[in-house]
Amino acid sequence: MLVETGWSRHWATDQYFEGHVYLTREAAEYLRDAGVVLVGIDSYNIDDTTDGARPVHTVLLGAGIPIVEHMCNLEGLPTSGFTFTAAPVKIKGMGTFPVRAFATL
Repeated sequence: MLVETGWSRHWATDQYFEGHVYLTREAAEYLRDAGVVLVGIDSYNIDDTTDGARPVHTVLLGAGIPIVEHMCNLEGLPTSGFTFTAAPVKIKGMGTFPVRAFATL
């Protein structure tokens, strides 16, 4: 499931890091229960970063569902009929890691 919010329009601006859109715990639970296998979002973080709680990360990662953040150009994808790939680069020692994310139409 890729979530296109339009937030990537703020990339490379100070606004990108302030007041970003995010999912709620309830949304994460819904996606988990619906059987999604990955959740991507075009925002700075899939969680609200104002209080340090990470309910969306907890729910999704706890269910073995990977999260891809900082995505762009999602508005150019069709609603179905494509394959999404997030291939990690070979790197160690990081809490988060970059991927090469792309869609094959």
